[in-house]
Amino acid sequence: MAASHKRRNRRGFLLAVLIAAMAFGLLVLMDRPLLCTCGRLELWHGALDSGNSQHIADWYSLSHVIHGFLFYALTRWLLRRQPLGMRLALAVGIEAAWEILENSPVIIDRYRTATIALGYSGDSIVNSMSDIAMMALGFVFAARAPLWLTVALAIGLELLALVVIRDNLTLNILMLTWPVEAIRDWQAAL
Repeated sequence: MAASHKRRNRRGFLLAVLIAAMAFGLLVLMDRPLLCTCGRLELWHGALDSGNSQHIADWYSLSHVIHGFLFYALTRWLLRRQPLGMRLALAVGIEAAWEILENSPVIIDRYRTATIALGYSGDSIVNSMSDIAMMALGFVFAARAPLWLTVALAIGLELLALVVIRDNLTLNILMLTWPVEAIRDWQAAL
């Protein structure tokens, strides 16, 4: 790897960290709670209750890993000549933008009206930062693993979430953009 390519790669990784730090700052300015208002911090919150999106990881963290797989594929296709660090910075920028948008009143209200997340109040800052880290983990995994393994893992994560919580990235996108009453009823029956 040429010296200039290595420098750009390092700059990309540094830029990814700076973008995540900016997202943290914006979430603070948006007055998002740092931690779960329940008063404790859990590494894993597996229950489907008001603790979702409030702790470090939950069932929806799986979808953020898949975001990383998808962002890696997209940046590899569109920006093949850019170093990995720069492509990761772009992926972190997209994920950070989603975390900011996801915690805006318009998306919080959309989740409440169009999905089974009736009491959803947005993410804690810790959860949002973890979501960005989960995406980065998925991105780096996809950069290192064979394509077949990344695809198999994405399908496995989607099926696992579907079986356990009757929700996953695919259904989340569908229900946010074009809600299907039959799916909402099936999800609510859990």
